[in-house]
Amino acid sequence: MKTLFRLLSRLPLPVLHALGAAMGWLAFLLSPTYRRRFLGNAAQAGYGFAEVRGAIGEAGKMAGEAPRLWFGAPVAAAWENEQLVREALDRQRGLIFLTPHLGCFEITAQAYAQRFGPVTVLYRPARKAWLRGLVDTARTRPNLSTAPATLAGVRQMLRVLKGGGVIGLLPDQVPPQGLGVWAPFFGRDAYTMTLPARLVQQTGCAVLLIWGERLPFGRGYQVRVRPWQGELPADMSAAAAQVNGQMERLVRECPQQYLWGYARYKTPRQELAP
Repeated sequence: MKTLFRLLSRLPLPVLHALGAAMGWLAFLLSPTYRRRFLGNAAQAGYGFAEVRGAIGEAGKMAGEAPRLWFGAPVAAAWENEQLVREALDRQRGLIFLTPHLGCFEITAQAYAQRFGPVTVLYRPARKAWLRGLVDTARTRPNLSTAPATLAGVRQMLRVLKGGGVIGLLPDQVPPQGLGVWAPFFGRDAYTMTLPARLVQQTGCAVLLIWGERLPFGRGYQVRVRPWQGELPADMSAAAAQVNGQMERLVRECPQQYLWGYARYKTPRQELAP
């Protein structure tokens, strides 16, 4: 599989995006379960099919671009509101980037590592051994470290923040039972991780929102940075609701690139927090 990915990584990004868009539509047309979830999640947020149909191809582009991002040469990305990042770094008290399943979230970490320096990102290890080996190897890049979504990984991220470093995570991932609370997301309760709020409380770090927009016709990416609005409450339920609200704000910037097929409202795995 690594050999195949390495071969695909040599293709130009426009070709990979075109192939990915075709795969996205194929999955949408052939999978009734995926199609129902996609349309249901979009409707929950108040969007009709015409407003989000572009997200079908964009979901496929996420898969199509993976070989290039994991094994190919670094992809250049333009930055918007770069000064927000530099101001947060100048405070030297740690920084968390929060990214929803919007656009290309792989490029945000890679682009930061290329421009600013070391960053550690939280990820959920794949359950299949062959895929886990592929992903773990592929995501190793200069200045880019990974931390698994385990107790050891959380401790790793805590050490990074206490040392004034930078981490990134996707707060709209559904955590295991015991590691989150139920909070509204587009008007419907979704099991939401409390990790961002706990990390902020323990370290006093800064928080920024970030997402990577795919430019049309494979022309690359635009990394968009947004300020965090307000203060995170001490109450975990209120904090999770605020995090979800901030993620909604980003999604509404570009609903055509949100991963509407993600099972955001699923019941969490029955695993107790350590």
